[in-house]
Amino acid sequence: MLSKRRLPLRVIIRWGLFTSGRVVLWSALVFLVHVGFGLDWLRVPFTPLSVMGIAVAFYAGFKNNAAYDRFWEGRKIWGGIVNESRTWANAVLAYVLPLDESEEAHAVRRDLIYRQLAWVNALRLQLRSTSRFHDKPAKETERRLKAHHGHIRTDWEQELSPFIDLDEAERIMPMANSATHLVARQGQKLARLVKDNRLDLFHQIALMETLSKLYTLQGKAERIKKTPFPRVYAEFSRLFTRVFVYVVPFGLLDVFSSHFPSGMPSGNEWMWFITYLFSAGLVGWVFMTMEGLGDASEDPFERSINDVPMNSLCIVIERDLRQLLGEEKVPPQEEPIDGVLY
Repeated sequence: MLSKRRLPLRVIIRWGLFTSGRVVLWSALVFLVHVGFGLDWLRVPFTPLSVMGIAVAFYAGFKNNAAYDRFWEGRKIWGGIVNESRTWANAVLAYVLPLDESEEAHAVRRDLIYRQLAWVNALRLQLRSTSRFHDKPAKETERRLKAHHGHIRTDWEQELSPFIDLDEAERIMPMANSATHLVARQGQKLARLVKDNRLDLFHQIALMETLSKLYTLQGKAERIKKTPFPRVYAEFSRLFTRVFVYVVPFGLLDVFSSHFPSGMPSGNEWMWFITYLFSAGLVGWVFMTMEGLGDASEDPFERSINDVPMNSLCIVIERDLRQLLGEEKVPPQEEPIDGVLY
């Protein structure tokens, strides 16, 4: 997720040059074919194109709204995970041997809270285990991921080993859904505590309700991850936008035809030719950018600059829970890397 209020100028320029450059080259080619071969029929009345542009803008707007809803739901899910993690830690400290200040009692509470930290990190790793960026990433995304590789944190053993012992980690990591098994282990630990008369049944039920909420939040996140944005909407939005952008130069020929009536431009006509190219490039940049925004937001658990910063949220949870345990040594807050918070 971008941490700055303003989009970096270099990102705007790179994206703008790439999209506008293609449209400008195409417009120049259309113009050269028009004047070189005298093909007046290439001029398309601009009025129908303006109607088409309105329709494309509405369609792209619908796609962007739907994509943003997916991102915002993902962020709300992780907001719920933060809150439920704090609730779990508070309940463990209040319910599990609350008056026992012995090292053994502290170790029991610490075990339950640390396993929650293992769960949030396991869920993060699961949600990022497959990524559309790994298949065929954009060059800018590929460059950024390569440059930030050391900060993305994808090693399962390294991420889970601080919170659960090695034997448990080795049993959990091969599972198809490690996060699910970690929550199940929490339930088993609670049952053991009840059996050993270290936790009463009422408090076990209260803690199990929190585990149930964690399962619900996990399921919501998995629903977004495993249900891609409907490809019909996405692909037709891309198709309509590109068709419109590449047809616009033909309509602009009709608009500017009176300023270079025949042959190649000469004299002041060159200014009109430049205006023609600029207009086509500007229209192309606006519509291609508008359409691309939806693509950048439709999968909130990837590693794009618009996604939910799960690394940062896991650190927030870890800092809070470890301080609730009374620990003074906690990890520092996650810092943005080149303006991007993972």
